[in-house]
Amino acid sequence: MVYQHSYIAGLVNKVKQGDSQAFAELYTMTCQKVFSYAGKYLRDDYLAEDAVQEIYVLAYKNLDKLKDPYLFIAWLNQISFRVCYDIDKKRKGEATDYDTEILEEVIGSDFKDNPEELTFIKDQSRRLSEAVQSLDTSDQQLIELRYIYNKKIDEIVFITGLSKSTVKRHLNNALEQLKKIMSGQE
Repeated sequence: MVYQHSYIAGLVNKVKQGDSQAFAELYTMTCQKVFSYAGKYLRDDYLAEDAVQEIYVLAYKNLDKLKDPYLFIAWLNQISFRVCYDIDKKRKGEATDYDTEILEEVIGSDFKDNPEELTFIKDQSRRLSEAVQSLDTSDQQLIELRYIYNKKIDEIVFITGLSKSTVKRHLNNALEQLKKIMSGQE
């Protein structure tokens, strides 16, 4: 779907002035895409419905924080990612944890089946988690989608709306930054 950002910006401004009908129109224009995103991310229609409800409640409550109404769609996408991420994390009952695949990618070592390095792996995982948190939010999200949720590049393209080359470039840049941080060069 191609959005008319100037029209959407006008609706956002109306909502900020108290026009609830304008928010209803924003919802109608965007809810199918948001539901599709949530369904693809969560792989459960019931959870996706819950996510959509939470996404729009958060969007409505925080709309005054959106400085540029032309960026409503990107802002809504960010909220969608965060809500789906949180729901998925709660569903799995686990905290964000970086597995050995990303550790191997970043520090170039093979940890498979080597119990002597368990303490080292845990320390590296903690350091890596801190390093990922130091990245820009968009790079954090790409790293998490790729390495925590094991999403393929094409899935990340669909979820984020970015081009394939942009996703690859940002992932490569983020990995390079992580390598520098983990090696103590930064």
